[in-house]
Amino acid sequence: MGNNLFSSAREQLTALLVGHLLDRRRPRIMGCLVSTPKDSGGNRRRPGNIGEVTVYVPGLRIPKPVDFSESLGDNLSKSLSERLSALRTRIVVMACQEGPSITRTKRRSATQHGGSTLGDLLQALEDYLPVLLGLVKDGSPLQHKVQFVWVNQEDDAEETAMFSAWYEVLSVLHLMAALSLTQVNLLLLPRMSADGYQPKVSEECRRSSIDIFLKAAGYLDCAVRHVLPQLPAELRRDLPVDLAEGVLRALGLQALGQCVDIQLGLAIDSTKATLAVKRRLACEMVKYWQQAQDNIMNLPLANGWGEKHQLFVKWKYIEAKAAAYYYHGLILDEGNTEKSHGMAVAALQAADEYLKESKKATEAFNIAPPLSRNPPLWGTMKYLSEKIPKDTSSKVRINRDLYSHEKIMETAPTLPDFALALKPDDFQLPPVDLSWNNENINK
Repeated sequence: MGNNLFSSAREQLTALLVGHLLDRRRPRIMGCLVSTPKDSGGNRRRPGNIGEVTVYVPGLRIPKPVDFSESLGDNLSKSLSERLSALRTRIVVMACQEGPSITRTKRRSATQHGGSTLGDLLQALEDYLPVLLGLVKDGSPLQHKVQFVWVNQEDDAEETAMFSAWYEVLSVLHLMAALSLTQVNLLLLPRMSADGYQPKVSEECRRSSIDIFLKAAGYLDCAVRHVLPQLPAELRRDLPVDLAEGVLRALGLQALGQCVDIQLGLAIDSTKATLAVKRRLACEMVKYWQQAQDNIMNLPLANGWGEKHQLFVKWKYIEAKAAAYYYHGLILDEGNTEKSHGMAVAALQAADEYLKESKKATEAFNIAPPLSRNPPLWGTMKYLSEKIPKDTSSKVRINRDLYSHEKIMETAPTLPDFALALKPDDFQLPPVDLSWNNENINK
């Protein structure tokens, strides 16, 4: 009982502290949709430099204040309207204050302020979601009475507002996924090791990151399968590109692809993992990134964060192909025929070319605004950046001594096709908060 009283008081205090925000400029209404052009104001704050990036997140969409009491009037009890307002206002305050700084990664913030801020904001969203879902319970007419406004990052329109509680649910899940991916980026920034020899990412952080990647993919999978279908076709067409189905799917596949990258790095460190296991992981990683690229390549992501998002996916796709061709080449080289050795050399040469291409793709990603930089190499790419040039040169020399040039394939062999083993967490929308049981909805 005491905890509930404290929580309620805290929510009300938060609402009072930012009540003045509700009087700020409101976007121009266009039917049920509002899209504010990018030159209309300063709501969308973007850092010029986001620091070190291992996991890319295209900015954080920021919610703008909503007055539930004004929108819902007598349709909902005062106490529940105030609770909705307080829960959402807490998110607005935290996101407005911390959102821009969260996307600028600094080593200090990864373990101190940044980590706790991410956790607090995620918790605030989790607290809000069960209460928010009451607005859509059993097809309630209340779902169309409140105008929800969010500041975009990848879309040309600075902000999008809709009279749709499902749009709000979709935006909440997207933000939960973006925060989770940001959390993983902080986890995967290399730290100076205890021996002071070289920066690295601990095995504990790598294993923790796998859980968070799968959780982020679960939020996005739920958004695509269970929330998007609730929006009528006309509203789906009017969603910002940040929430387009292709972007949501690409972000989920990005999380799974990077999850497999971590698994491959752990396999490389393990004396028990065979070449076949490593090749399978690398080939699966290629498929995840290829699917991610397929989902966003035709979307209008030419605006800041969006363009950088496309470049990140392209870079990681090329990097994955370097890994896959390397391990495929090593396995082919175990064969006893001229043909298998020739195919091995061709695969290793492809790996070497993709490695060189990935370095160019990295540079293109980092110089695209907002600027970024790579952390010190670690894990899979640290190992492969050393092994691929060395092993390729060695195998090419040996095989060309053994066979004529004509026996060496000029094109890389086809990579084996493995079924994708990794799936997102099975995230389900939470049950509607019990406070809605006492409501007699006035239509």
